[in-house]
Amino acid sequence: MLQQVNGHSPDSDVQSEESLREDLQEFLGREAPLHQLDDLTKVNPVTLETVLRCLQARYMADTFYTNAGCTLVALNPFKPVPQLYLPELMREYHAAPQPQKLKPHVFSVGEQTYRNVKSLIEPVNQSIVVSGESGAGKTWTSRCLMKFYAVVAASPTSWESHKIAERIEQRILNSNPVMEAFGNARTLRNNNSSRFGKFIQLQLNRAQQMTGAAVQTYLLEKTRVACQASSERNFHIFYQICKGASEDERLQWHLPKGAAFSWLPNPERTLEEDCFEVTREAMLHLGIDTPTQNNIFKVLAGLLHLGNIRFADSEDEAQPCQLMDNAKCSVRTSALLLQLPEDMLLETLRIRTIRAGRQQQVFRKPCSQTECDTRRDCVAKLVYARLFDWLVSVINSSICADPGSWTTFIGLLDVYGFESFPDNSLEQLCINYANEKLQQHFVAHYLRAQQEEYTVEGLEWSFVNYQDNQACLDLIEGSPISICALINEECRLNRPSSAAQLQTRIESALAGSPCLGHNKLSREPSFVVVHYAGPVRYHTAGLVEKNKDPVPLDLTILLQQSQDPLLMVLFPINPKEKTQEEPSGQSRAPVLTVVSKFKASLEQLLQVLHSTTPHYIRCIKPNSQGQAQTFLREEVLSQLEACGLVETVHISAAGFPIRVSHQNFVERYELLRRLRPRTFSGKSCSERSPHSKEATLQPLLQDILHTLPALTQAAATPGDSDEATPAPVHCGRTKVFMTDSVLEILEHGRAQVLEQCARCIQGSWRRYQHRKQQRQRRAAVLIQSAIRSWLARKQIERLHTAATTIKHAWQKWRIRMAFLASKELDGVEEHFSQVPRSSSSSPQPLVQTRLLGAIIRLWPLGLVLANAATGIQGFQRKLVVWACLQLPRDSPRSYTTQIAQQDQAGVTSIRALPQGSIKFHYRKSPLRYADTCPEPSPYSVIGFNQILLERHRLIHV
Repeated sequence: MLQQVNGHSPDSDVQSEESLREDLQEFLGREAPLHQLDDLTKVNPVTLETVLRCLQARYMADTFYTNAGCTLVALNPFKPVPQLYLPELMREYHAAPQPQKLKPHVFSVGEQTYRNVKSLIEPVNQSIVVSGESGAGKTWTSRCLMKFYAVVAASPTSWESHKIAERIEQRILNSNPVMEAFGNARTLRNNNSSRFGKFIQLQLNRAQQMTGAAVQTYLLEKTRVACQASSERNFHIFYQICKGASEDERLQWHLPKGAAFSWLPNPERTLEEDCFEVTREAMLHLGIDTPTQNNIFKVLAGLLHLGNIRFADSEDEAQPCQLMDNAKCSVRTSALLLQLPEDMLLETLRIRTIRAGRQQQVFRKPCSQTECDTRRDCVAKLVYARLFDWLVSVINSSICADPGSWTTFIGLLDVYGFESFPDNSLEQLCINYANEKLQQHFVAHYLRAQQEEYTVEGLEWSFVNYQDNQACLDLIEGSPISICALINEECRLNRPSSAAQLQTRIESALAGSPCLGHNKLSREPSFVVVHYAGPVRYHTAGLVEKNKDPVPLDLTILLQQSQDPLLMVLFPINPKEKTQEEPSGQSRAPVLTVVSKFKASLEQLLQVLHSTTPHYIRCIKPNSQGQAQTFLREEVLSQLEACGLVETVHISAAGFPIRVSHQNFVERYELLRRLRPRTFSGKSCSERSPHSKEATLQPLLQDILHTLPALTQAAATPGDSDEATPAPVHCGRTKVFMTDSVLEILEHGRAQVLEQCARCIQGSWRRYQHRKQQRQRRAAVLIQSAIRSWLARKQIERLHTAATTIKHAWQKWRIRMAFLASKELDGVEEHFSQVPRSSSSSPQPLVQTRLLGAIIRLWPLGLVLANAATGIQGFQRKLVVWACLQLPRDSPRSYTTQIAQQDQAGVTSIRALPQGSIKFHYRKSPLRYADTCPEPSPYSVIGFNQILLERHRLIHV
């Protein structure tokens, strides 16, 4: 297969060359439409060759993301593509109604996970597994996802919360350069290879806003501090402090320009990651102040000087090893930077302390050159490992939110890619073991789970053969015998064993495993494991020692004597943890090995992944040289075979990614029964023998599925016969299986029915509102008429009552006045009748005559003024006075007094002489206008004659 693809068959003849040329021409002719295929499931037929052609066509067109069913394939462009990761593009994917219809991108996967957390009634945690070989772009992909979530998951309302969210986002993003500086290094395949695994947990609150994050690391390759392969480098941070330190810092850290360090290979090569200022600024944002940073860099400089200490074998085995030339200066500088006693440092590195016997007697034994180098390397690895763990704890304390402030999370798993080097040891075994577990997780979650579910549901399914790596996992971690078990047993027995003996034991104990290979041509003891990505040869030399990872107690005691503030935190004087000193002969306690710890942490990680909804991004490296626009088909083909991408495309193309239970399907699409077509294309559920509930759902399912042909034909464009064909859908025992196209058709039909129902509801509601308004209007008119009629009646009644009251009061007053006047006049008549009449011949004096005339004329005025009510005043009083004096209205000042005289002496009428007083009884009425006396007419009062007249009328009445 590879020879056909590459075109390098050594036995090829003229016919094969011609066929290859024809295939190449056919490929070039179909390359233009191939780059437009966003999903590899649309490639027909789905083979390694067609998938490879499609990826190459898209890569040459600068299209680096392609969907492969449930997986996103990301090709490393090996060049800056800034327009592909702009914040505007992030917002476009976030604001799109259907991001899956946009071009494939890492942002589409991020948006899908974010919407899954946001839309579910009971939110399910999401996880994104980024896998691929070293140098395929996993770290960059994880970095882009973190930037995407920092942009879309921060929408606070208030200004204060906006500032807090910005600070959290900045800290989360700043954790990347710090961890990459201390945990990444250049390898043969990648300039920025992650030498540790990390699981970043982005924490979201109920409003789906990012409130914090947590970082969990796995298996830091701490051996790289003291041992680097050829053409590889140490961790980035060592090169950053050597190239980016200022002159003062160089003097303080004893790092002169041009200084050579044995643990700093290839310093002349400058990488993009050698940016010291970015690391310092990121540490500052994470809460690591400048003095603490200087302390960290001073300790790292001390480790570099520690690596320059070289030992030479002593001629006398009883004497410690001698220092090589220039080693004393390195010991002095290292002790100064680490703030350790120089003599104690040198003595601990060269002399080993042994405790033996029941009384734990202490023996001091000089170490050989190899042991001295091992102890020196152990000090460096121990310090760097604890420093890295301390940095992770500082980052977590800076970015982690309170447990009560977040409800869900989105996990990003950036784990080391599959590795195969010329010299592979325990680190590569653990890394490839982790990749095997992740591949099994993918297979179990997607490939195997789908096909097993089809079988359980009774679907007719042609099974796709996929690569199951369970045999390889049994070889590595199986029980009771496996590679890890044998290595741990060697550590537990604590017996000297050579590399050849370990190889022999592994080959003899696991000879029946199909994944264990043999390399008879290898001169060094080794064994071969056939991984899912290919065979890898592991050297047995040093496996047991690396698995023990022993930390001698005297080395820990040495570091506890340091006066450096950072080392005092990393190595407390009375630590509660137990040091992993080699057990004595009488102690057979199990040793916690590197493999055991890594296996436990990996199992914990897989439990987290199983509790989430996983998403997969497969990173592919087009070439191993890191060159842009270079697509080496052999290397890409091996990666496609290793990750099982073709099997994934097969199952995704032929399978049914959408699976809905009968109950949920009926509840959501039951309203499609309104569309009941008259014809049916023969698509129905097979008859089962279910329970009563399932039997009730079967007719409903059939009615809903009957509408699919009509919906498919309605959704098809005119002249397109492919879209008018019936969509594939199957009804299983408990679930309905369908493709994305069927789901889109059902949702479109459901939207149409909902629109019709909405219009019907709107029409009914508007009709009801119109009728209601008409009824309300008629009722309002009726109520207004009744109120107005009642108000008019009440007004008339009030006016009639007032008029009647005024009339009765006026009549009563007139009667009372007439009665009082009659009574007074009767009394005057009786008085005058008793007065003796004077003789007519005796004339009365003139003064008496005038006085009598005034009394006769003015008696009504006195009567009124003396007995008038207090409420009568002003103009009304004037009217009364004028009436009594018989004054004309026109000219009040001009008046004439008429005196009725008789020839006889005395008064012509006795009634003109009043006796006593006449009282006007006035009673205030509750009526509004009843207090006003009626205005008398100008001719209504003419003296006592009017009184007589009124009396006369009363008598007749």
